[in-house]
Amino acid sequence: MAILSAKTLAQSFGALDIFSDISLQLAAKDRIGLVGPNGVGKTSLLRILAGLAEPTAGEIQRARDLNLGYLRQEAVLTFAGQDNTVYEEMLTVFADLRQMETALRQMEAMMTAGNSDESLFDRYGRLQERYEHEGGYDYVVDIKRVLLGLGFPQEEWETPLTHLSGGQKTRLLLGRLLLEKPDLLILDEPTNHLDVAAVEWLEQTLRQWPGALIIVSHDRYFLDKVISHVWEMLPGRFKAFRGNYTHYVVQREEELAREQQLFAREMERLAQEIAFVRKHIAGGKTDIAKGKLKRLTRDIVLLEQAEAGASLDQLQAKSWLEVGGRVRTLRVNEAERRLRAIKAPSDRLPTLTIKLEAEERSMCTVLRTKDLQVGYPDTPLFTSDDIKLLRQDCAALIGPNGCGKTTFLRMLMGEIAPLRGELLPGDQLHIGYFAQAHDQLNQENRVIDELRSHKNINEQEARNYLAQYLFRGDDVFKQISQLSGGERGRLALSILGLTGANYLLLDEPTNHLDIPSQEILQTVLERFDGTIVMVSHDRYLVDRLATQIWEIREGHLHVYNGRYADYQRDRAAEKVRLQAAASAKAADWTPSPLETATAAPPTLLTLEWIDELVDPAQVERQRKQAKKRKKRSLTQLIDEIEEAEEQLEQLERDLATAQANGDEAEISRLETEQAEVQATFAELITFWEDMGNSWTG
Repeated sequence: MAILSAKTLAQSFGALDIFSDISLQLAAKDRIGLVGPNGVGKTSLLRILAGLAEPTAGEIQRARDLNLGYLRQEAVLTFAGQDNTVYEEMLTVFADLRQMETALRQMEAMMTAGNSDESLFDRYGRLQERYEHEGGYDYVVDIKRVLLGLGFPQEEWETPLTHLSGGQKTRLLLGRLLLEKPDLLILDEPTNHLDVAAVEWLEQTLRQWPGALIIVSHDRYFLDKVISHVWEMLPGRFKAFRGNYTHYVVQREEELAREQQLFAREMERLAQEIAFVRKHIAGGKTDIAKGKLKRLTRDIVLLEQAEAGASLDQLQAKSWLEVGGRVRTLRVNEAERRLRAIKAPSDRLPTLTIKLEAEERSMCTVLRTKDLQVGYPDTPLFTSDDIKLLRQDCAALIGPNGCGKTTFLRMLMGEIAPLRGELLPGDQLHIGYFAQAHDQLNQENRVIDELRSHKNINEQEARNYLAQYLFRGDDVFKQISQLSGGERGRLALSILGLTGANYLLLDEPTNHLDIPSQEILQTVLERFDGTIVMVSHDRYLVDRLATQIWEIREGHLHVYNGRYADYQRDRAAEKVRLQAAASAKAADWTPSPLETATAAPPTLLTLEWIDELVDPAQVERQRKQAKKRKKRSLTQLIDEIEEAEEQLEQLERDLATAQANGDEAEISRLETEQAEVQATFAELITFWEDMGNSWTG
């Protein structure tokens, strides 16, 4: 059953049409990724769906009593209280529960004073049951989990909201929405201000989300992990796909191939029709020819609309009045000219057909290091495992901001020397460097002048070359300071292509790129026949390209030989093992009833409030839970967690197959089973975290 639907939505600002003719439906547990190039109107559509803006045309319906939460790209001052601290703001989500607490304490005081009225005990029992049912014993733990997960360490919880940066406010608003648990959560670029650890935590949280999601994000790996459907938004076109982002890419390519075939057949048929009309328009079959010419006009208009972005098979279902009834019938020569001018579907996409070419191949071994230490004489940054990088390898250098990744690239380029150890580059290396901020570009130059400053070629050669990187017409005369992030990236890539490098050092190459631009860059790098070392937070790009993972963690560079997905699984298993070992050492420790009774951060409680909060029933309940935890085998719990993970992975594969086959019954069954296993997995993780917290204190 749909909780939200829209029909023929359109949005315009003055004479500028943002989008039109968008129809959609959202079910109660759908997880949607809204994708499309920058400027196509994704944020405008989200605002309309959230009820914060009105469409220029069309209608939208929401389920009665639909609880909806919306996160903007940048936070606005919509906090419950501007004088609140971080933790106090999170507490506002649970105002009703806190009122229940107050009422329970008052009744307990009355009972302690000797009031033995049976109705009082009855009211107390009912209120306590409601309090427990609505999460009264869990909300403090939930606040702690969300704040820590989104990168707010405990020492920041007393920070006033007025002291937060814009990024911190956005993260805090996201946290509040997660605690509110709306039926529909709409997120516009939720990962913008999160580090990798927080993004991974958010992925896990949203995978277990019980309601519906609509997410706009440039993080393709994040979308892959979270969504179950894709809404593709292009100029003049809106289409829904089943599956995550990777499945969408496959379906999109299949659809393009199908449309290409349909287009070729249609062009061949219309060419034959034009030949027939030309032959008979002045002959004995004039009326037949005129009728064919009228239908030809309609079909050419259809193809022109398809060229503008609409789907050809959908357009063919429209009537003549809907499409071409108000269009004058074309003359034969004009019909032929307009038909020849229509581009095929494959020619309408902004894709690069070139690839980076290395002038010569390097030796087999590109880089070796031994006992390396990186940094500056007064600031050592990290030591390193020994590295061996071979020709055509791609190493992804990852780690938190400020750990020394860019410094390491500078060392590979020879700009600084290692503090200790050996750095041995191979022979016949020609390095190409792609800077994170593209600060190697002269901001005062025009695009064509910047390119020609790197290689002596004439203007026509430069224009032909830049056209391969989608700089066409007057685009080549744009000043670099006026280019978008994606355009600067393409220009830097085009200059890199001129160098003939066989060893690329890339510093955040997908920063500020929308998804289509990321796909272009990925395609070029996949075709590169040299060696790559890249610093990147783009996990999708890393997952597709990297053959080695170099992770800087706790002052040391760890080398992992393998793909990113394998690295993640091994790191997660290692984390579970280490935490389990730490917990096992403290297994004999038993929490006191008072410590078990509340999971709130001690710095946020007073002894008086703790005394008031703790009641005998709650203490007994928590004591029994602690006893049950100790009885449970830690090894068994870890086995159950791993088994649940394997089930989820298998269900994802089965669901992708069912979605590709369009088997609605199987999809429904698998989604139900997936929700059940996810709930079990979440329960096991919570149980395991609680066990570790209680043992380690």
